[in-house]
Amino acid sequence: MTADKEKRRAISREAARKRRQVESEVFVDLSRLLPLKPSVRANLDKPSVIRLTLSYIRMHALLKVNAATETSHSVKYGDMLEGGEKWQMCDGGRDDGEKETEEAEALGESHLYLSTLEGFLMVLSIEGDMVYLSDNVSTYMGLTQTELMGHNIFDFTHPADHKEIQDNLQLMSEGLWCGSTEAFVLRIKSTLTHRGRSSNLKSATWKVLNCKGRVMVCSGPSTGSSLLLTCQPLPLSHTLLSTNTFTSQHSMDMRFTYCDQRVTLLLGYSPDELLGRSIYDICHTLDTDCLTKNHLNLCLKSQSVSGQYRMLVRGGGYMWVESHSAVIPSGPASKSRLSSHQPLCILCVTYTLSGVEEPSLQLSLDQTIHRSQLKMY
Repeated sequence: MTADKEKRRAISREAARKRRQVESEVFVDLSRLLPLKPSVRANLDKPSVIRLTLSYIRMHALLKVNAATETSHSVKYGDMLEGGEKWQMCDGGRDDGEKETEEAEALGESHLYLSTLEGFLMVLSIEGDMVYLSDNVSTYMGLTQTELMGHNIFDFTHPADHKEIQDNLQLMSEGLWCGSTEAFVLRIKSTLTHRGRSSNLKSATWKVLNCKGRVMVCSGPSTGSSLLLTCQPLPLSHTLLSTNTFTSQHSMDMRFTYCDQRVTLLLGYSPDELLGRSIYDICHTLDTDCLTKNHLNLCLKSQSVSGQYRMLVRGGGYMWVESHSAVIPSGPASKSRLSSHQPLCILCVTYTLSGVEEPSLQLSLDQTIHRSQLKMY
C-alpha cells in the first residue's frame, strides 16, 4: 500500500514538473512575440508577460480601428514601439535591406519627435489603464516603460488628483471629448533623485505633469475609445527663454511683486507700473476662467501651465501668451524660521505666442491712461 502511494506521488510530481515546463515554454514563446529588446524580455516575470501582452493587444486593436477610420493617415503598430522588434506586416516585395533602412528612419523620426516634445506619450483606457507609454518615460519619471504599461494610473498618481482624472475619463466615455483637446495637471510618482539617479518605488516623490489629451477612436460613447496624452514634467525647460519671454513674481493672490524689463518691449507696461496690480487686471475678460484654473492648480499642486490666454497691451489690443508657473518659498530656509511657515510666492515665465492683435481695440482704462493718472480720479 505504501509502495503504491509513493508511486502515485512520484507520478504526480513528474506530471506537475512537465506542466511547469510546458507553462514556462509557453511564457518564453509569448515573451519573444513582445516587441521589446532581448535584454528586457529576459528579465520579465510571468505576471509582467501577461500584463504587457494584454497592453500590446489593446494597443494593436486601437491602432487597427484608427487606421480603418483614417484612410488618409494610417499608423503601423510597430512604428509606435521604441527600441524593439516590429510586428510582421505585408512587405510588398521589399528586400530586407530596404525594410531595415525604412525601420531605422522611422525609429529616428520617433526619437526626434519625442525630444522635441520635452515629455513622453501615454495612452489611457476609459478605466484608467496605462495601455501604452513611450520608451523615454524613464528619462522623466525614472520608472521604465515595462514597469508602467498595463498598470492603472490611479496606482501611481496622487490621491488628491484621482477625482480630476476620473472626471476627465468620464467625459471621454460619454463622447464629450470628440474632436477637442483638453489639458489638466496631475501628480505622479517619480523615482528620479535630484542628481538624476533612479531610486526604488518606496522612495518615490511626486512629479507634476502637464497633460494634454485627445480621444482616439470616437464613434459615440464606445468602450473602445482611449485617451492619448502628451505629458510634460513641470517646471518646463527655461532654455527657451528669449526676447519673446518675460519672467514675473507674484504674491499668492497673483499680484505682481516683480517683473523684468522685457515686459515693456512686449506689452508696453513698465515693471514699476505693474507692482501691486493683479494679473487679472491685464488679461482679457473672456480668459479669466483659464487663469482661475491655473491659479487653483498652483495653490493645490505647486506647479501649473496656464494654457493660451490674452494679455492686454498698452495702447490697445492684446497678445496671446502662455504662462508656466511654480510656487516657491520667498526666502531661504533658516533655523529661526521653519520652512513650513515661510511666506510663499509664485514665479511665472510667460511666453508670447503672437503679435499684437486688434491694436485699435481698447478693452481697459489702463490701455488709455497711465496708472499714475488713474490715482488722481
